[in-house]
Amino acid sequence: MPADLAVIGLGHHGLPLAQAATAAGIATVGFDTDPRPVAELTAGRPPVDGSLTASEIRRMLSGGFRATTDPAELGRVRTAVLCAPTPPGPDGGLDLTAVTDAARALAARLRPHTTVVLESPAPPGTTEGPLRELLEEGSGLRAGRDFHLAYSPGRVDPGTRLPGLAGTPKVIGGLTSACTESAAAFYGRFTDKVVRARGPREAETVKLLETNFRHVNIALVNEMAVLCHELGVDLWDVIRCAETKPFGFQAFRPGPGVGGHGVPVERLGGHRPLRLVELAGQVNQRMPRYVVQRAATLLNEHGKSARGARILLLGITYKPDLADREGSPADEIAHRLMDLGAAVSFHDPHVPDWRVRDLPVPRADSLYEAAAHADLTVLLQHHRVYDLQGLAVKAQLLLDTRGATPAGTAHRL
Repeated sequence: MPADLAVIGLGHHGLPLAQAATAAGIATVGFDTDPRPVAELTAGRPPVDGSLTASEIRRMLSGGFRATTDPAELGRVRTAVLCAPTPPGPDGGLDLTAVTDAARALAARLRPHTTVVLESPAPPGTTEGPLRELLEEGSGLRAGRDFHLAYSPGRVDPGTRLPGLAGTPKVIGGLTSACTESAAAFYGRFTDKVVRARGPREAETVKLLETNFRHVNIALVNEMAVLCHELGVDLWDVIRCAETKPFGFQAFRPGPGVGGHGVPVERLGGHRPLRLVELAGQVNQRMPRYVVQRAATLLNEHGKSARGARILLLGITYKPDLADREGSPADEIAHRLMDLGAAVSFHDPHVPDWRVRDLPVPRADSLYEAAAHADLTVLLQHHRVYDLQGLAVKAQLLLDTRGATPAGTAHRL
């Protein structure tokens, strides 16, 4: 049966969109060139990134959602939303390869009056520049006249149920006012609030600002963590008190590094670099090294050397209670500990296997036994299943990089 909507790219942006649209009664097809997510979804299995649960996938399928690798499906819809991944490129910018591939696949089948929206993170100018050119050249149609073209920044928080897509305002910037209104009418079918930007460049820059805001503020508290340790100040108590201020402050918390799918963008082509974002990236990239330094210092203070030490890493995902390891600092931390000669093992209820340097890292089956046996246990991610008070009693030494343990029970970052 022909679909009304095609979601192109079935990752952490595309799937929540497809789920919300299907729940609103919109006939939706999900397209991906990679057969793996298509097969997983068709079988009813949820993605590891935690964007949807197994029950949500089952409801989508029963509601008529279909996942496919057949590009012919793209020529039968009224709305197409590009949610292809844009990982960091070798120059530090965003790699738009998947977006351009998706655009070419859509352009060959684009029909008049279709509304096309880009949701993937992209540098300002992408929608009305390269994307528009690919769609027009491949279809023979003209954006703003024969089909509608707009940008809407994806706003998802994997693993978080609320406020959800419906409760999250949707920013839209169209090539023309008619393009904006067409995209707004589409999103208005399943979101509570639509915010109209002046154009696609402004909408694209919204995503740039939101992503960089997160990284800059995490860098600030990471710097404070290092400083407070040197001063003998409890940073976690400082944050607890500071967040009571009802204006002018938003609480961020330090950690062993910054993971996730959103990458900071420091440079935009030949334009001047964002110096503050560049510096924030350097601060955040140093955190895995700092954690290893703290681990080695703790061992030394207790008469042990990092060489030959048994070190247990707890929680190797980038976010609590999810299996997604995108950008997790655990890999670099394990790598550096191994370089010091430590014997590294791990425990994570969401990750059955882990390889570093193409070598398997031993997985602890019994958490408390492993902690009691290890010379040092390092909490990298606070999954809900961890009883940190009990763990602090069992562990010989516990370094908490998340500030999750009760005060005085562990060494905190």
